[in-house]
Amino acid sequence: MGFQTFVDNIVDLLQERMGDAYEIKVIRVTKNNDVELTGIAITRQEDSIFPTIYLEGLYEEFKEGARLSALVEKIINCHEEQSMALELDMDFFRDFNRVKDRIFYKLVSFEKNKKFLRDVPHLRWNDLAVVFYYAMEKEVMEGGYIAINRQHMLMWKQNAESLYRLAGRNTKREMPELLVSMRELVMELTGVWIRDEDTVPMYVLTNQEKRFGAAAMLYSARIGELAGQLESDLLILPSSIHEVLLVPDHCGQDYTFYRQMVDEVNRTHVEPEEVLSYGLYRYCRKNSEIEEIIS
Repeated sequence: MGFQTFVDNIVDLLQERMGDAYEIKVIRVTKNNDVELTGIAITRQEDSIFPTIYLEGLYEEFKEGARLSALVEKIINCHEEQSMALELDMDFFRDFNRVKDRIFYKLVSFEKNKKFLRDVPHLRWNDLAVVFYYAMEKEVMEGGYIAINRQHMLMWKQNAESLYRLAGRNTKREMPELLVSMRELVMELTGVWIRDEDTVPMYVLTNQEKRFGAAAMLYSARIGELAGQLESDLLILPSSIHEVLLVPDHCGQDYTFYRQMVDEVNRTHVEPEEVLSYGLYRYCRKNSEIEEIIS
């Protein structure tokens, strides 16, 4: 069964289960890097907001043997759980004083998000863009967030620069940076200890939430401390929107290996909507700044 036939069958079964009081909507959603996903929403006429459940993952479950009826039950349960979380008065979002402490930023590709960036306040940072979002309280919806668009910005009488200053303070406070060596990370995940002489020193920079952690580059103090300890500039490899990798940068080295490494990771280990960049960056000790490596 092809994907479109799968979607049609899910819609028919959901409509049969939910009855005429509900409308089953199929929604095409553009995610990060212009990745398009197919979502489904179960709505009533009076609903102003409603959850969207994406179908690509469920289709993979179907191909692995899951029954359509079981997937329909899963969608209904997910809808009910998320609808309860969304039953809040969204008028609060008009009051900037009530939302300002939950506004954060993240980094996305500038080139791959040009369509998205037309509608949202943002600032250019090397080949990336800083964009803003409102993170819902964990007790309301774990991991839920609202992308801040130009209408929100105008409603709050803010601009991209003021949002950047605000989000910078909030992100640094609520999502403090986390810098660990790859040896420590591998040990934590696998129990295997890598000796120093077995590998080039490599470090992972993210945040304590390990979500949108590449943005820690914007406020990290430990990058400079690490460069001082290693007595070297640092080469920064974009791993995903959630983290970056750091290695000592020996002046004059050929970056071909690292460019190939980033390309390979992006193509084989990172979901398309979580790719940050195919470029390389350098932390320069002389001016304490991160710059894009062009050549």
